[in-house]
Amino acid sequence: MRDDRTGDFGSGTAALKALANADSVVMSGAVVSPSAIAEPVAGAEADAALWDRVKRRLRTELGEDVFQSWFARVEFEGADSLSVELSVPTRFLKSWIQAHYFDKLLTLWQVECASVRRIEIIVRGAARQRQPQRAEPAAVAAPEPVQPAPTLIPAAAAAASVAAAAVPAPRADAEGPGSPVDPRLTFETFCEGAANRVAYAAARAVAETPSGRPTAYNPLYLNAGVGRGKTHLLHAIAQAARAADPARKVVYLTAEHFMFRFVASLKNQSAIAFKESLREIDLLLIDDLQFLQGKSVQQEFCHMLNALIDGARQVVVAADRPAADLETLDERVRSRLRGGVAFEIEPPDLELRRQILRSRYRAAQAQHAGVAIPDTVIEYVAQSVVSNGRDLEGALNRLVAQWQFTNQPVTMASAEITLRDLVGVREPRRVKIEDIQKVVAVHFNVSKADLLSSRRTRTIVRPRQIAMYLSKTLTPRSLPEIGRRFGGRDHTTVLHAVRKVEELMRDDRGLADEVELLKRMIDE
Repeated sequence: MRDDRTGDFGSGTAALKALANADSVVMSGAVVSPSAIAEPVAGAEADAALWDRVKRRLRTELGEDVFQSWFARVEFEGADSLSVELSVPTRFLKSWIQAHYFDKLLTLWQVECASVRRIEIIVRGAARQRQPQRAEPAAVAAPEPVQPAPTLIPAAAAAASVAAAAVPAPRADAEGPGSPVDPRLTFETFCEGAANRVAYAAARAVAETPSGRPTAYNPLYLNAGVGRGKTHLLHAIAQAARAADPARKVVYLTAEHFMFRFVASLKNQSAIAFKESLREIDLLLIDDLQFLQGKSVQQEFCHMLNALIDGARQVVVAADRPAADLETLDERVRSRLRGGVAFEIEPPDLELRRQILRSRYRAAQAQHAGVAIPDTVIEYVAQSVVSNGRDLEGALNRLVAQWQFTNQPVTMASAEITLRDLVGVREPRRVKIEDIQKVVAVHFNVSKADLLSSRRTRTIVRPRQIAMYLSKTLTPRSLPEIGRRFGGRDHTTVLHAVRKVEELMRDDRGLADEVELLKRMIDE
């Protein structure tokens, strides 16, 4: 890749100059214009210098933060006169750059070297040998689409649709539909305890059941709050099932990835092929179902779910709440999920927290020779960090870093300072509208059926309005959703109830105290 302004053409100079003076030249039976003749390839140093200039332009135009997030780990692999090859460490990064910055990257390369027509991004470790360069006709040298990796970053549904709009038609050698599986997340590294024992046993049963043999857990639905191990179990199932039967087609998908692939297949008019590839799966694992958005996406997911289950294919789904609480999910999908087996992973108890810390501490000792954290500090962490397993790992990592960077022994006093923002952090209780209705009904000596009825007596209307007010203030549910939970009422009725209770509480201190009492009763 050379700058013609230097006048240094290297070998073949005379021949190229002669061609430049001709109107056209015949090559392999085709008439090719002189502009189609590939430029001689520059040396590696010159190409690297071009890449350095492109990076400076990226940093200037995108800003330091964006550059460090997406381009700091991009490496230059090589180039010829028409194409450039860059590499990234992960498919995640490849997909993001291709979907959001590919046009910008190509434009900046063409500013530095006008002959560039293609940029190929590969994942390091999967790089193929570069083919010998050859001159190509101008018709072939036109910009070609670069295919995205299948992995979608965790993003909102709207971002998935935008990214999909930039995705060209899939190639014949495109990768499968699954998301990457972390090899560290296995059954052997999963800490089993009372909080997750049933879910763990069901997950192992699914992984060990031979392909084609139906299980009693289909679909298997796991719900848990953040950091309790549901994703770990899904990765463990995928790896154990593949190890037991390498011919078994096992696919792990996040909800965002499924949306991205489906929207992209619609854009590229390849939806039928995408659907068929999913319905041939033997074991499908779907993570973070709460993020599945869009009517058409949910309908296709429901069709796929029905096809797999009816065909005796195993499905495992994980989300952060029970299926009945996924209000944004299509009712047919929720009904299908409720027809299977559901298990909740509870917050870790003290013994499980100790087990998690001991396991992670052994791993830290194997990685950092000489690290020493007293048993009293480990017990302090187990007693104090109670929210979830991820916070426990974070607490231990902080203590290891403290030991590593300060060269001072870890003590109880230093641990208290290091972990002060994690100590006592508890996951807030998720309040349900049903809980509110139950507490209010008992407190006012009415039945739940009365609250949902159309009766308009004062003894019923006031408790109903208070229950609606508490539902609006204590839950993230929308006004229409609250109205549906109160006998199918309109959202304006709920809004009137909320404003009425707020007005009464300003004028009646006794009612305000009564509502605060109800809040405490609901939180208990």
